[in-house]
Amino acid sequence: MAQFGRRAVRKAGFARPSVFGFRPAILPFAPFRPLVNGPFAIDVQGITKRFGGRPVVHHIALQVRRGEIYGFLGPNGSGKTTFLRILCGLLTPDAGSGTCLGFDLRTQTGAIRERVGYLTQRFSFYEDLSVEENLDFVARLYGVPRRRAAVAQSLERFGLAELRRQLAGELSGGWKQRLALAACLIHQPELLLLDEPTVGVDPKARRDFWEEIHRLAGAGITVLITTHYMDEAERCHRLAYLAYGQLLIHGRLPEILRAAGLTTWEVSGPDLWALAETLRGQPGVEQVVPFGNRLHVSGRDAVQLARVAAAFGSPDRVWRQVEAGLEDVFIHLMHTARAHGTS
Repeated sequence: MAQFGRRAVRKAGFARPSVFGFRPAILPFAPFRPLVNGPFAIDVQGITKRFGGRPVVHHIALQVRRGEIYGFLGPNGSGKTTFLRILCGLLTPDAGSGTCLGFDLRTQTGAIRERVGYLTQRFSFYEDLSVEENLDFVARLYGVPRRRAAVAQSLERFGLAELRRQLAGELSGGWKQRLALAACLIHQPELLLLDEPTVGVDPKARRDFWEEIHRLAGAGITVLITTHYMDEAERCHRLAYLAYGQLLIHGRLPEILRAAGLTTWEVSGPDLWALAETLRGQPGVEQVVPFGNRLHVSGRDAVQLARVAAAFGSPDRVWRQVEAGLEDVFIHLMHTARAHGTS
C-alpha cells in the first residue's frame, strides 16, 4: 500500500479526493474530540458570498440542530453548493459569521474539516484505484486510528467487501455513491454535507441510501442534504428553499406548505393539455402543472380559483380541491423568486 499512497499523491498533488484540498504537512489530524457544547451543529447569520461582484449566497441565516436531517431545495444555480462549501471551510464568506460544530467559520476551518464528511455532486474518488484502496487512502488522510480495521469495517458495513478489489471506475452509480458515503464516514464525522447524492441512482439504491441516512441521524450525526427529488425532501426533518442565493422559506414540511398559502385544484378529464393553455392567465391562476393524467391548478387567491373551477367544469371534466404538495410549493417559490427579480 505504500506504492498506492505514492501513486495517489503523485496523481493529484494530494488534492483528490479532496473535497478539502488537504496537504501532507498537516496530517495526521489530532485525535477526534466529540462536540459537547451547544444544541446547534450549524448556527450562522448573514452569510454572503460573491463571485465577480455577483452575490451567489446572500445574507443567509440558518440554525440546524444536532442529529437533524436538513434538506436544501432550490433550482440549479441557487447557491446550495456554495453554501455547503462555506460550512465545511472550503470557502470563506465575504460577510456574515457563525459556527459549524461549535467552531468559528472564519478562524477554525481546520477543526471543522476534521469533523465533517462532504459528499460532492460528482464522484470525486480515484476511479483507477480499487474500492479498498480508495477507503484506505481516505483513512490515511484523516489519520484514522487502526486504519486497516476501520477500512475492513467500512467494507462490511456498506456491503462492499465482495467488491473490495474492483476498480471504483467500474462500479455502477449506486455503488459509487455507496463507496463515497463509506469514505465520508470512515473518520466518524459529526456532520455530513451531501450534495445531490442520489442523482442517477436507481430507486432501490436510493431507498437503501436514505435508510442509512436515517440510521446515522438516529446515532446523532447531523445531515445537510441538497436534492431535487420531492420524495427525498419529504424524508427530511426540516427543509429550506433557496433561490438565486436567497433563503426564501424554511421549517418543517407542514409549516412550509402552510406558509406558501397555496390553494390547489386537481383536474381530470379529456384534452387537459388544451385546457392547461386556456387556464394560464386566468384570474387567480398562478401555475398549471401536469401530474400524470391530471392537472394541478394553483394560486394564492382561493376565491378566484373556485370561480375558475366552476367556469371550466363539465360533466366529463372533474375539478376537486386538494392539499398543495411540496412540488406545487417548489414551483410556486421558483416562479415567485424569478418574478421579483431575485436573480
